Formats: sequence, structure tokens, C-alpha cells
Amino acid sequence: MKHVAVIGAGTMGNGIAHTFAQSGFKVQLIDISEASLQRGMDTIAKNLDRMVAKEKITEANKAETLGNITTFTNIEAGVKNVSLVVEAATENIDLKLKIFKQLDDACPKDTILATNTSSISITQIGAATSRPDQVIGMHFMNPVPIMKLVEIIRGYNTSDDVTNTIMDLSKTLGKTPTEVNDYPGFVANRILMPMLNESIETLYNGVAGVEEIDTVMKLGMAHPMGPLQLADFIGLDVCLSILNVMYDGFKNPKYAPCPLLVNMVRAGKLGVKSGEGFYDYSESRKAEKVAKQFV
Repeated sequence: MKHVAVIGAGTMGNGIAHTFAQSGFKVQLIDISEASLQRGMDTIAKNLDRMVAKEKITEANKAETLGNITTFTNIEAGVKNVSLVVEAATENIDLKLKIFKQLDDACPKDTILATNTSSISITQIGAATSRPDQVIGMHFMNPVPIMKLVEIIRGYNTSDDVTNTIMDLSKTLGKTPTEVNDYPGFVANRILMPMLNESIETLYNGVAGVEEIDTVMKLGMAHPMGPLQLADFIGLDVCLSILNVMYDGFKNPKYAPCPLLVNMVRAGKLGVKSGEGFYDYSESRKAEKVAKQFV
């Protein structure tokens, strides 16, 4: 397995492409937007430059990694002769089902189809194809080149052979794969998202301010990043989407998103990516200034 396709050139997609390419795989990075592909490749180059500056890799390593990536704006052209596809498009079930139907038609019959979804059912995605036994979840953590964990999620029909292949493949990427079963939110987000949501509820109820909540969790619980800062980093729209998937899947009110989160997403206050969430990122991508509405 030396040829891999990655669908989506955004934050997760370019990180996944970077990781595979740096490990010697030939990567076909696919996005419908040429501008997104260029931004993705620019991001990969900048991240590699940081690694060169820290003497973790050489300039030759950087050139080899970039040389391993080819970009495509067409799925059919981009998935020819690949052994694995990793889908990293927007966390939207309708979009993912559409992409997997396309992949099923376009990919060789023995190609494994993986999704980087952080919450959507692998079983449901697999059912959109004629090869549900070859559909699996590979939930990478952000930033992908740095974070070691990969949640490997097997759907109801995912075969043992495919699961073992992806577990072994993840290890060749220098990652630590952890196998979990297919339930809403899997493990990472089933535990993380209620914590983030409760932090937002705590702010919404006036128990404490943004910095105070984050300080308690950083200093009291030894979290490297406060929960509100982390929500901004993930993207408040992504947090809302995952909570909605979990609420719909479990029908349990503990997963219902906080009204403040819902309103912030409606207002376009999505965190780092929009320039404002619980913190103001207009001058720095670091959480140094609380957003005006929470001061």
C-alpha cells in the first residue's frame, strides 16, 4: 500500500496528506477547489519549514515530502490505482454519503475506504457503498502531523482484515491506533464534547468568565489548553455538529448543545477560523484576548 488518496485539503485533509507523504507514501490530494488545494499545499510547506527550523527534518526531507503529493480537483482522476482513500471533507452526513457513493463507483474493488469523521456512523457511511466490509473510520487528531492518536472505528460490517490492515498502517505513520466501536461520538468526542458543552453552559449561566473557566481547567486539571480555547481551536461549528449527531443518536438531553453555542455559530463566531469565538483572534491566533461580548 503505497498510493493513497485524501479527500479534502482543509485543516485535517492537508495534515493527513502531509503525514502520509512524510512517511513515504504517494499521496493524491483531492479537493473541488483549486484555491483550497493551493492553501493546503502552502500550509504543508509552512509546517515542513517549521520542522526544518527545529532540525527535525532536512531540506531534502521537505522536498521529498512535497514531491510525494499530487493535487486533483476531480475525484475519479484522483483515486485511480490507490489502495486507500481517506475522506476528510466537511462534517456533513449528506456530503459524506455522496462522496462515498462516488468513491465506490470510481475506486478499484479492493480499495479500502476510510473516513476521518469525528462522530458520524461508519455503518451508515458503509451502507452507501457496495463494500461496507471495506469501510472504516480513521479519526486523526489535530494537528495531524504532531498528534499520535488515531481512533480506528470499525462499522457493523467492517472486516477483521481491513481493521488489522489499518491498525498496522497507522503504526507505520508513527501513530498510536486505538480500536473503538461505532457509536455516536466514538470515544474521543463522546467524552470531550460534553465537557466543552458544559464549559459553555458554565459561561452561559454566569458562573465564571472565559479566562476563569479556562484557568481552572488548565491549572486544576492539568489540561494543556482551556476548554473554551479548545472549542475555538476545533471550531464552534464543528463542536455543534458533533453534539447534534450525539443528541440525535442517543436522544439523551445531556448531549443537547448549549443555546449560547448555537447562537454563536448562527452569528458566524466560529473561533480561530473566523477570527472570533470565546477569544478575539484578530491580532493573534493565540487565545490572549477575550472576545468583546464576554468582557
